[in-house]
Amino acid sequence: METEKVVPEAEELPKTIVRRVVKDKLHNCSPDTDISVHKDALLAFCESARIFIHYLSATANDICKESKRQTINAEDVLKAIEEIDFTEFVDPLRDSLDEFRQKNAGKRAGTSKSKEEKKKQKVEEVAKERPFVLDTELRL
Repeated sequence: METEKVVPEAEELPKTIVRRVVKDKLHNCSPDTDISVHKDALLAFCESARIFIHYLSATANDICKESKRQTINAEDVLKAIEEIDFTEFVDPLRDSLDEFRQKNAGKRAGTSKSKEEKKKQKVEEVAKERPFVLDTELRL
């Protein structure tokens, strides 16, 4: 009798995204042929990725605990990747992480500038509407 392992829905990876990643990588390997992925193969990829993520996160968690911290950071994950012998991925991942941080740093800087501009506009609007309020506050 064959028993099926039931994985909680929260732990399942989105099949459409896994299919897209697999097909993209397979297409990069052989761009001349159109490769389709059988349903069972897709499930195998999903389950393999889920197990890898669990293993990687457990290893990163151990590294984090050794450092006496409660929050896993990117360096913990990179060290975990090295520890589980996927060292060839560390440099490309570090580069990707740096690129991601640079893009987000620009967004954050833009957001903080726009917030400052909005505050400045608000003060100017209040000054136009009620000049005596600002004048009184400045004296205090």
